[in-house]
Amino acid sequence: MRKGYKALVAEAMAEIVTLTPQQAAAKFNDPNVVFVDIRDPRELERDGMIPNALHATRGMLEFWIDPESPYHRKTFAEDKEFIFYCAGGLRSALATKTAKEMGLEKLAHIEGGFGEWKKQGLPVAEWQPKSPKSDGEKK
Repeated sequence: MRKGYKALVAEAMAEIVTLTPQQAAAKFNDPNVVFVDIRDPRELERDGMIPNALHATRGMLEFWIDPESPYHRKTFAEDKEFIFYCAGGLRSALATKTAKEMGLEKLAHIEGGFGEWKKQGLPVAEWQPKSPKSDGEKK
């Protein structure tokens, strides 16, 4: 293997902004900030999510960010700050780096992910699945 996940995550962490759960929570009510949960739906169903977060699975992220994609989600074209998170902070680091490489500018991810957010007693909501079309998906 030329490069494992540890090296990929380390490279991402060197290029992105990392927020503690408390720093991210300070932005929770800011209308110009979008929390993006990239976890698998089974994780959301089991553990809940940050209230009002946008669910964008890691596997579809590039397609939802790219305005040329038939799966583009309008939220990613808005002038907002995007704070990505996953369960423990590794996938979100990779996702944040990818979003940066694709041209999104105001980005961060949550250190320790949703697990640390929840551990610190920050707001958690039950997952309410929504249709991607409700966010302006092309198709």
